Amino acid sequence: MTEIKWWQEAVVYQIYPRSFQDSNGDGIGDIPGIIQHLPYLKKLGIQVIWLSPIYQSPNDDNGYDISDYQKILPEFGTMADVEEMLQVAHQLGLKIMMDLVVNHTSDEHDWFKASRKTKNNPYRDYYIWRDPVDGHEPNNWLSDFGGSAWTYDQQTEQYYLHIFSKKQPDLNWDNPVLRNEIYATMTWWLNKGVDGFRMDVINLISKDSDFPDDPNVDAVNHTSSMNFVANGQHVHHYLKEMNQQVLSHYDVITVGEAPNVTTADAIKYAGLDSNELQMVFQFEHVEIDNSPEGLGKWSDERFKLVDLKRILSKWQSALDGKAWNSLYWNNHDRPRVVSRFGNDSDEYREKSAKMLAVTLHFMQGTPYIYQGEEIGMTNIALSSIDHYQDIDTRHAYQDLVVDQKRVTPERMMQFIHHSSRDNARTPMQWDNTVNAGFTTGQPWLTVNPNYRHINVNQSLEDEHSIFHFYKKIIALRQQLPIITTGRYEVLDLEDNDVYAYKRVDGESQLLIISNFSSTEQTRHYQLGQQAELLISNYEDDAGDLLRPYESKVYLENV
Repeated sequence: MTEIKWWQEAVVYQIYPRSFQDSNGDGIGDIPGIIQHLPYLKKLGIQVIWLSPIYQSPNDDNGYDISDYQKILPEFGTMADVEEMLQVAHQLGLKIMMDLVVNHTSDEHDWFKASRKTKNNPYRDYYIWRDPVDGHEPNNWLSDFGGSAWTYDQQTEQYYLHIFSKKQPDLNWDNPVLRNEIYATMTWWLNKGVDGFRMDVINLISKDSDFPDDPNVDAVNHTSSMNFVANGQHVHHYLKEMNQQVLSHYDVITVGEAPNVTTADAIKYAGLDSNELQMVFQFEHVEIDNSPEGLGKWSDERFKLVDLKRILSKWQSALDGKAWNSLYWNNHDRPRVVSRFGNDSDEYREKSAKMLAVTLHFMQGTPYIYQGEEIGMTNIALSSIDHYQDIDTRHAYQDLVVDQKRVTPERMMQFIHHSSRDNARTPMQWDNTVNAGFTTGQPWLTVNPNYRHINVNQSLEDEHSIFHFYKKIIALRQQLPIITTGRYEVLDLEDNDVYAYKRVDGESQLLIISNFSSTEQTRHYQLGQQAELLISNYEDDAGDLLRPYESKVYLENV
């Protein structure tokens, strides 16, 4: 590998500001709350913080509908708070990566307000407007949040495109004036001191200007045109232009959220010499338990380990030496990893959370930790749809239960308990006081009742906690270059209980072994006499016997 970049050795921690820490008792997390806990993140050992959006927004999609890119949503704080956060983080040696949401804006953004007034104003071409076809939508594209991706505007008698909510109109990246506005905004934030961008659905920005019908959509089965729209013909031109005009002038970290990318696509977006992005978030491994009934993520299927191994191994091997992987189990859009890929029972939650940490963090790529993952926070099962805040969850319930009557209310609630985005968005569990120490007020979303025994305070006091285990793994990443540079080799791909792989670099190799099952397994892997046990989630080493959710890593010279 060529010279190692700082972001290849870094570990990133994602903060969902609304749920991290409330400092003023209004029940909503805020920037002063983030500042309060920066020393905690320094103690964990991470190097970069990714903040979900904090910009001005009407909050139709919890901040991913931005009405002003250069103002802060008042419930989060002020621009002065952001400047203080950057200063304190940098003093601690932490970097801040902002969320860049530029596939769409809010319909309350000044650009869109101007755009919808007339057909011939300068802002009209900032968005995608089309005439009706035979009295209906311009094509059959479906929104990812359900229903048509087009909304009719009475005032100008045209439709505008929105791949997500109708309050999130898509920007027209074919317009160079619009692109320059976005580049200027990025430059403004970088000059303010932010250290990079996570780019929301960035591979959707180039739409086919002929707007052909999507042959794959099926309104009955709640499908979306997001994948059809992805990876349009001009997307690489736009990202190279963005890099040339903005990103190349700063030493920053960039990651693009990219639904429906192949490994070949990823090499174009995040190739070591592509001059676009540094890595992408691919979705393959977090969609392996999708519904067999055509309901997308609305399912309570249990994943198969062989499927997970094939997908992760494919990405490790295909990108090796060509592009850089991002490594993640969960985020603000995905269920809690210990509930999904591990076992969140009292008996095995801690062991399986540590096992999952080892499995991911010893792969090649930049690891991302989602807030609360480091203490083993779990999914939540709210009793009624009325208690859920997530727009996607509520739309799906309305569509599948109320409108189509395809799923019973009881079964849909099981799916929601498994798959809803609100699983990840329950407030951070700091201690065992009221509302887990998140707020002195009424929290915006229900706190998981298990905060009484799953919280940061308890984790910090217990030297064997999941937190301290993550801290050890992160420290090892800084100490051992092989974790960054080593070649990945999977072992026994068809084993449906144990995930074992090697990292090989010159005369050294790591052997990573993870038992994904709740039963004992016996496996023999060849180890030299000088092999050193680097880390394990059990106190002793039972050799070929693997106990439930046991995970261990050996280092040896070969």
